[in-house]
Amino acid sequence: MKFRYAMVCSSNQNRSMEAHFLLKREGFEVSSYGTGTHVKLPGPSLREPNVYEFGTPYKHMYEDLRRKDPELYKRNGILPMLKRNLAVKTAPQRWQENATDGYFDVVLTFEEKVFDMVVEDLHNRDHVLLKPVLIINLEVKDNHEEAAVGGRLTLALCQELEATENWEDSIDDLIIAFERQHRRKLLYSISFY
Repeated sequence: MKFRYAMVCSSNQNRSMEAHFLLKREGFEVSSYGTGTHVKLPGPSLREPNVYEFGTPYKHMYEDLRRKDPELYKRNGILPMLKRNLAVKTAPQRWQENATDGYFDVVLTFEEKVFDMVVEDLHNRDHVLLKPVLIINLEVKDNHEEAAVGGRLTLALCQELEATENWEDSIDDLIIAFERQHRRKLLYSISFY
């Protein structure tokens, strides 16, 4: 089967974009979104994040941070992350504003509060098409190393879904097998468009 995927995280564009990058490279039809009110990237201190509006081009963020402190943002991985993001798409998009165009077969989130937000959002929409959408949460810590691991696990999960003849009938077994093999607990729910 060929599915349309959405990767959704909070607001920093690391976990969802790592998964987006890997899936896109493997030929999957994939989009990525954030759910926060702004894109927040680490700054010189916890109290001084770099905050951008959704829709701000990654190129602008990259140039802005390179002007501010190239060594800091290279060392903490933000410049390489933005460079990767540039290779995937022009700018970050917000789930609540952009995910109404068409539909997705599978939505993957990387933290439980985002999973809850996506489930609630899909639940509150008008279900016109009555087309099922599978929402899965794979908990991934918000750092570059874990984002890389989470991206690879997401790719493996999506490959398993693609190999499934009828996911509605086999999702419980697929999830259990994935959890055993990778020692990661998944949350999942089914909603409709």
